[in-house]
Amino acid sequence: MYKHRAYCGELTVNDAGKDVLLAGWVDTKRDLGGIIFLEIRDVSGLVQAVFDSSKSADNARLADQTRSEYVVKLTGSVRLRSSDTVNPNIATGEIEVVADSIEILNTSKVPPFPLNTRDTISEEVRLRYRFLDLRREEMRDAIIQRSKVMQITRNYLSQNRFFEIETPILNKSTPEGARDFLVPSRINHGQFYALPQSPQIFKQILMVSGFDRYYQIAKCFRDEDLRNDRQPEFTQIDLEMSFVTQEMIMSLVEGLLRDIVYGVTGKEIEFPIAHLTYDEAMDRYGCDKPDTRFGLELKDCGDIFAESGFKVFSSALSSGGIVKGFAVEDEGRISRKMSDDYTEHVKIYGAKGFPMFRYKDGGFEGGISKFLSDEEKKAVIERFNLVNDAILFFSVDKPKIVNQTLANMRIKAARDLDMIDDNKLNFLWVTDFPLFEYSSEDKRFYSTHHPFTAPKDECLQMLDSIKPEDAGKVKAQAYDIVLNGSEIGGGSIRISSREIQSKIFELENIPEDEAKLKFSFLLEALQYGAPPHGGLALGLDRIMTLLLKRESIREIIAFPKTQKGQCLMSGAPSPVEREQLKELAIRVTETQ
Repeated sequence: MYKHRAYCGELTVNDAGKDVLLAGWVDTKRDLGGIIFLEIRDVSGLVQAVFDSSKSADNARLADQTRSEYVVKLTGSVRLRSSDTVNPNIATGEIEVVADSIEILNTSKVPPFPLNTRDTISEEVRLRYRFLDLRREEMRDAIIQRSKVMQITRNYLSQNRFFEIETPILNKSTPEGARDFLVPSRINHGQFYALPQSPQIFKQILMVSGFDRYYQIAKCFRDEDLRNDRQPEFTQIDLEMSFVTQEMIMSLVEGLLRDIVYGVTGKEIEFPIAHLTYDEAMDRYGCDKPDTRFGLELKDCGDIFAESGFKVFSSALSSGGIVKGFAVEDEGRISRKMSDDYTEHVKIYGAKGFPMFRYKDGGFEGGISKFLSDEEKKAVIERFNLVNDAILFFSVDKPKIVNQTLANMRIKAARDLDMIDDNKLNFLWVTDFPLFEYSSEDKRFYSTHHPFTAPKDECLQMLDSIKPEDAGKVKAQAYDIVLNGSEIGGGSIRISSREIQSKIFELENIPEDEAKLKFSFLLEALQYGAPPHGGLALGLDRIMTLLLKRESIREIIAFPKTQKGQCLMSGAPSPVEREQLKELAIRVTETQ
């Protein structure tokens, strides 16, 4: 008697002799002259079913009528396969189901691509037929793992006394309004809601309201140019806590990441996670989200070449530039052609060149080595701690160009030389970010993170007389978590004083009337006993992409958009009926 449906991929040798009911899709079919083999697939995996015409001609006939992706229901008994027919490539390869009935529940057209192949399939085709693409093993597993991570998150945070609270999707536009998705109000003509770029203000309001630990697996929206690691709508694990320090938040997040990583990969994270200040990260790696799975750390050589006869270096240094470089023990694998290609490649980062030379057998050769004095060569050996043969690359220009160039080129060189262990998970906290950046073009300060980030206590007095050149000296109580060179989350201790918050708005050139218009409810709330608080948001999409080693976040989202922000399956975005626009009091104009 078939009381319960069984899942195909969950059957094991322990189920031998049991009667089962299966439902799913036909993956493959084989006819061995009177005996039909169907591999039946559902969300858990697949199992082989056997139809013997000598026992039931009708069942065998029905089984033979099926095709790939037909939907079927069947009953039968589980038996062990003989040793010579075991399939080691599938989890259920030691068993099969001897079927005694089959029903075709629905037919299927021939799919536009084979679902059981690992061959390269056009992403455009896959996204157009996403309902089929999600049946493929690698996509199915990614979505299941994503669900698992959300469950792990909820369990961990609930055990740590967090409340899961939803915040509004329809809200007021922010100071970064150019990146908001706007929703017209039918009731209030000419007025718009904005979809949230984050729940930031509302979670701070929750802290003022007394809910001292909030979390949400939040949908967020940002109308910006897209890349492999960006989507117009994305998901973040959002949390906020009251009466905490930066260290308490980081410790709690490390515990969450430990559970997530173990749940997905079975690996243990090493604790404590390493810390670098923003200044240290920029100095050693040229960026604030360094990949630390390999060496190739940057060394500042400004003092070595300040008086150099190589005028490219000394002239740049005298005009406010910097000289930094890194050494690669390449065993001669970086050819002349590769170094020439590197020199061309750095132009995309604004660099004018990529000076280099080799250290070999205790001496220097090639590139710019002929322009260097013996004292400079000796200093380079000490600065880079040269022992083995190596090739040294340098960049000279304004700090931003030099850091950007070397940050990218150290990764390119490491990739080219296969120096990166893709099975390694290197987490890193980056702390003490500058509170501000200064735009000489706009002649104003901008928050490095967002305007609700608190400055470090020792920097508070600097706010009263800050100069553009001192923007980087005012440090924030901000912290990012980095995994293998990708930022997967960021947070800060927030401003809990109305006076300080107003001062930050003033420094960012947000007029008082505009600040009141956009943030009146936050400014008012800060006057009613706002506790010290802080939080963090983790990018769920990016975490899953890295842990599952996928090339794009589109590989771990059920229904993603393309790089043009389109859903090829549903056809969104799309025009709307004229009557809808009329009801919203909106007129669409042609753009040239």
